[in-house]
Amino acid sequence: MSSSPPAAPVYSLELFPPKTPEGMDKLKQEIAALNGLGPSYVSVTYGAGGSTRERTFETVAWLRQQGIETAPHIACVGSKRAEIRDILTHYQTQGIRRLVALRGDLPSGMGGGTGGDFRYANELVGFIRAEFGETFVIEVAAYPEYHPQSGNPQRDLENFKRKVEAGANAAITQYFYNPDAYFAFVASCARVGVTLPIVPGIMPITNYTQLARFSDACGAEIPRWIRRRLEGYGDDVASLRAFGHEVVLNLCRRLLDGGAPGLHFYTMNQSAPTRRLWQELGLPAAI
Repeated sequence: MSSSPPAAPVYSLELFPPKTPEGMDKLKQEIAALNGLGPSYVSVTYGAGGSTRERTFETVAWLRQQGIETAPHIACVGSKRAEIRDILTHYQTQGIRRLVALRGDLPSGMGGGTGGDFRYANELVGFIRAEFGETFVIEVAAYPEYHPQSGNPQRDLENFKRKVEAGANAAITQYFYNPDAYFAFVASCARVGVTLPIVPGIMPITNYTQLARFSDACGAEIPRWIRRRLEGYGDDVASLRAFGHEVVLNLCRRLLDGGAPGLHFYTMNQSAPTRRLWQELGLPAAI
């Protein structure tokens, strides 16, 4: 059911595929700066219902050409088995050896039906293992503050355990700002026999309006004291970012001191905030 912790901490980055050629040019510059940090791998997101599929493929291909260890996201909801098999075969031929396997969100207009062969991420994980054996290291999502659609923490824990039993190697969490939520979740997992590495997801704070919108949509809590401070800065972007940096820096230190098996940075395609955190934390280059 569980995997042994990695020999060394895993420090990874996430980015999303740009929508325009200009965006891709900018991302290439940001990646050059981020890759200098020596991340363990770089993950690439995949839009609802595969809406960014071709852009994801393009971004993954470019990263591989640069010799960067890459972990594409693959979301299953709304997809057929044959389609997922084709995507996995495509990645296998590129030498991809790590995936982030997710249920994903339905694109707007699909209503309550999935329109595909998969309903949940554990079904995707099981399918990957059945079709490709141990070809891929499979990362799955975890929710320290529980997934907003799960209803309650116990049901969310049961859902997470099913993904692990299906063959996941490790997990990446939704971002959060309360370290106690992470440690409580890891302890809950251990009590039900789930001991695979659970890497905290880290979201730098640079834009309060954007962060509040993301958090409201995904169920990530911004603690009241942080929210009030961020609101109070108004248009003072410099002060907001300085405060946000200290909040996230202290969060990362607390997590690492508490035994977290690494950190996964949601870069939002911006290199500077993550680079500063990485350097001030003294994170080593990946081996």
